[in-house]
Amino acid sequence: MEHGNRKVQYLVTLAISLAAVTTGACLTWTTAVIPKFYNNETNINITDAGISWMAAIASPGFVAGSLASRFVSDKFGRRTTLMSSALPIAVGSIATVSGSNIWFLCTARFLWGVGIGMVSTVSSIYLAEIADKDIRGSLTVANRFFVNFGIFLLLVIGPFVSYSTINYMILALPICYLVSCWLVPETPYYYLKEGKVDKARQVLKKLRGFKNEKILEDELSIMRSDVNKEMRRSGTVKELFTGKQYRKAVIIIGGLKIGQMMSGVIVIQHYLGRIMQDSRSDMNLATVFVVFGALRFVVGIMSSVIADKVGRRTLLVYSFLGTGLSLTLVAAYFFSQEVIKIEQTQLGPYAVIVFIGIILSNIISTLGYNSIVYAVQGEIFPLNVKSLAVTCLNIFGGTLNFIVTKTYQPLKDVSGVFGVFSMFTIMSFASVVFVYFYVPETKGKSLSEIQELLQGKYYVDGNEQESDVVNNDNDGTELKLLETKDTSR
Repeated sequence: MEHGNRKVQYLVTLAISLAAVTTGACLTWTTAVIPKFYNNETNINITDAGISWMAAIASPGFVAGSLASRFVSDKFGRRTTLMSSALPIAVGSIATVSGSNIWFLCTARFLWGVGIGMVSTVSSIYLAEIADKDIRGSLTVANRFFVNFGIFLLLVIGPFVSYSTINYMILALPICYLVSCWLVPETPYYYLKEGKVDKARQVLKKLRGFKNEKILEDELSIMRSDVNKEMRRSGTVKELFTGKQYRKAVIIIGGLKIGQMMSGVIVIQHYLGRIMQDSRSDMNLATVFVVFGALRFVVGIMSSVIADKVGRRTLLVYSFLGTGLSLTLVAAYFFSQEVIKIEQTQLGPYAVIVFIGIILSNIISTLGYNSIVYAVQGEIFPLNVKSLAVTCLNIFGGTLNFIVTKTYQPLKDVSGVFGVFSMFTIMSFASVVFVYFYVPETKGKSLSEIQELLQGKYYVDGNEQESDVVNNDNDGTELKLLETKDTSR
């Protein structure tokens, strides 16, 4: 099939990715400012408990944002959801600029979480629905690359500027991406779901750049058929978790999200400065942050290139394995420091092991599962439950992230840093086993082919019933509207 001109797809991805830059900067704010709190570089007095709440409170906000985007996305569209997410991020940024106590900071972090939840829920859906199948993974992972760019931006600049300057920088970001998202089109799948066939045709022509009208109509026909098949079922929470046709997808993405959160990569990012201080390394924290952010940024470029070349499953297996091995190095160092209690004069020269282990886990997870999970979640669910499924997934992931982030300090107090990293290591290796035995490859498959792979006979049986569903005069759904609009052309 003719590919047409994909330039618009790349430009749209670039516009959406400005939102990803903002989320990356908001996520990394704690990494940059926590050392400033401990070094008394701000006018805010804050305890260890306050810092743990400040780091963790974004996760409930993430859950709230995911819930909000579930309804906004299906009722008003993916594009509107992306634009709406700028509001809580902007208000939260104002709170950091004007706030002078921990409650202002927790409020800001919660609101940032709301915005990040909305962006994370809808961006993977949006990109999966506008992209050609053979570049879908690259575009989705490229969006994650821009998250890494936001992380890089804050880690490189943060150590060298004041606390107030960091907050003003973040305040400018949601304004920029609100403008960029205003310029992008709605997805053709959403228009078809709403029965707006003509608008879907116009958007598809713009996105694909087809010059041959027959090829355009053929692709639109395939999309309509896919929408008809997927929308014939209800999209309720009960249907998602009890429908046998969705069971495999729910287990796959739920297992991947457990591995992603429980391997500790996000928590390590929050507490990177404190972990390096606990290792008693003499490395300058500014150097640690710059190297961490720069490598993550560079690897993010590589991940967007190889996502559609190597395959999702292969990257998942080897990235979880590599992360487990890397974190083993960190756990071994803290085992020597906290359990065997080797004198620091002897252990000090080896403190660089902590830095190497964290950097390796950062590189490997960014190249693999930390990017690929978002590509998979946009591919693996059919249209009728997609936004609901991604919302539920984000709620699940946000809850896990809150638990892991909030319990980092209490767990460290009980078992030491060694105990924390041992848990992260075990979960990484367990994820390797899960992916190897349960996760299929989705590389190079259309969205309908992925559903055939996952649903099996349930998808085939549903296809055989499609014509009966569409032609049912009593049906008042979008399916009937699609057929009516088509015959009126």
